[in-house]
Amino acid sequence: MRRQSLVKVLFVLPCVFAFTMVILVPFFYGLFFSMTNWNGVSETTKFVGFLHFGKVFTQPAFIHAFLASAAYTAINVTLVNAAGFALALVVTGNLRFRNFYRAGFFAPYLIGGIVLGYIWQFLFNSAIPALGKALSIEALQVSFLSRADSVIWAMSFVNTWQYAGYIMLIFIAAIQAIPASLMEAAKVDGAGYFRRVFHILMPMMANAFTISLFLTLTTSFKQFDMNFTLTNGGPATRFLDQPVMASQLLAMDIFNTAKANRMAEAQAKAVVLFVALVAVSLAQVSINKKKEVEQ
Repeated sequence: MRRQSLVKVLFVLPCVFAFTMVILVPFFYGLFFSMTNWNGVSETTKFVGFLHFGKVFTQPAFIHAFLASAAYTAINVTLVNAAGFALALVVTGNLRFRNFYRAGFFAPYLIGGIVLGYIWQFLFNSAIPALGKALSIEALQVSFLSRADSVIWAMSFVNTWQYAGYIMLIFIAAIQAIPASLMEAAKVDGAGYFRRVFHILMPMMANAFTISLFLTLTTSFKQFDMNFTLTNGGPATRFLDQPVMASQLLAMDIFNTAKANRMAEAQAKAVVLFVALVAVSLAQVSINKKKEVEQ
């Protein structure tokens, strides 16, 4: 018995060591540096306590980035899950070549965020305005990325195009796990298609919705690569009577702060992002788990 326990510990030890060195140690180092005046260059650091944490919430750029991230996340969670669920319903029905469609819908997820950003930047800035001019559609003649009121929606559209196929696979697995006899029995009893979906299919897929909501929420809140390549934070706008970048999300604001050699301040912002993300994620999972139990 003791030998088996030793073997188990030896198998787990490499994973624990890697997790400690890659996750825990950098996290606590970062937490320490967020309370210093470290700039990433000087060898000496001075402990300043929670100075940076109080400072970041007085910066209009950071507050705007936080609110923009919240709006972007809310739009993404709604669009990605709605699109993923709709695609899952389509490719689990009586459709010819449904495996081909599944592969096609999933394919955009395989494109890296950097490449994806540059592709859609060309489409938004060149292809779509050219199409708008050719068709005399005034709304399409100006890039959606150049307008502060539409840039977040454009980013959300691109993210939905990329991520919906991945979420679709989660819903497909959940739908296929539901006995077909339940849906057939409801159909025989006279329940329409949408009633069967809303009253039988969706309640029995509650665990899949918990997973998909968690994934889309966390991925959206820490978005960086597509934000960097698609808009680079632009266009400029005003917030609290200060010039700010309209589409600069939290991760990019942290990146730009660190790039300006304000490393400790950037680390403080990263801690704020971590705390916000943990709080929102735990709340979402808790609410969804309670719904699973009720159903």
